[in-house]
Amino acid sequence: MKLREIMDESLMQLKIKATEKEEAIYELTSLLEKENRLNDKDIYIKAVLKREAESTTGIGFGVAIPHGKSSAVKEPSLCFGRSTEGITYDSMDGEVVHMVFLIAVPEDSDNQHLRILAQLSRKLMHDDVRKKIMNAQTKEEIYTIIDG
Repeated sequence: MKLREIMDESLMQLKIKATEKEEAIYELTSLLEKENRLNDKDIYIKAVLKREAESTTGIGFGVAIPHGKSSAVKEPSLCFGRSTEGITYDSMDGEVVHMVFLIAVPEDSDNQHLRILAQLSRKLMHDDVRKKIMNAQTKEEIYTIIDG
């Protein structure tokens, strides 16, 4: 599965308003709700925050990949939010986050969220990929970078 298959322009926010972790999760979840990808926004957010309580998904290098597996999710989806100012996120490296990728998968989707997470993490390990995403001017550019 290509990441682009579960992400579209309506699920991307190039200038996220959030300045803190929970705000970012709520803001991106609102995109899922607006695009009718959820049965219940609150149940999904609860799943994501429960996962965050186990350990942070702020993986370092300015990246966070919160994720939730829930019966509230209608179809696998990937949201993206970017902040030039940075989001206080409790990251592993103690730095603020500039890129948030929110993964949503249905409860009955086996380990699909882990496959998505692994694929995304492999791409984001590369400094040049992160720089390109931060410098992208359009959502289409981000698609190309993520899909490449």
